Amino acid sequence: MPISPRSALLVIDVQNDFIPGGRLPVPEGDLIVPLVNRLGARFKQVIAAQDWHPAGHASFASSHPGHGPYDVVHLPYGEQTLWPDHCVQGSPGAEFHPGLDLPHTQLIIRKGCNPDIDSYSAFLEADRATVTGLAGYLKERGIDTVYVVGLALDFCVMFTALDARAAGFNAFVVMDACRAIDHNGSLAAAVERMQVAGVGLIQSNDLL
Repeated sequence: MPISPRSALLVIDVQNDFIPGGRLPVPEGDLIVPLVNRLGARFKQVIAAQDWHPAGHASFASSHPGHGPYDVVHLPYGEQTLWPDHCVQGSPGAEFHPGLDLPHTQLIIRKGCNPDIDSYSAFLEADRATVTGLAGYLKERGIDTVYVVGLALDFCVMFTALDARAAGFNAFVVMDACRAIDHNGSLAAAVERMQVAGVGLIQSNDLL
């Protein structure tokens, strides 16, 4: 598949806390790094998303006495899955994986910065009203197609791809350049949601 100059690679949350040994590890999350680097080298436009939570974030289980990770609570914007503390601003866990080698990345979108609102998508926070500005950036750069890679497939990658479609972009998820948490069937549900929304699910050899 040829890569159009109007395409961009979105690299989602390839950060230490999402790697085995981190605070919220995605199984085999480290294995995608060399492949993400190879894919990135083929794109002129690369954007990275970085989870960047203040301490005490509303999505942390530690902020809700009596609750633990993966419990679901109701916040003003709706249901919220609670997570272990992770990707706290300025912490080693919030840094990109040291093997990530994408020096031509032109934009880093930091998300989850609002202490009261979680943010999975690189386009739109969990209140489904607060935008990150990514859609406007891409449109002003003449981008019409995005390819999404990273962590975790069934949360931040999925929501980014769905919101890309909703914002009018062609969207593809490079499945073997992602890994999933797969909690309570979340991976199968994510695949179905993306297919229904018209997100293309491809493999890296479609691009390399």
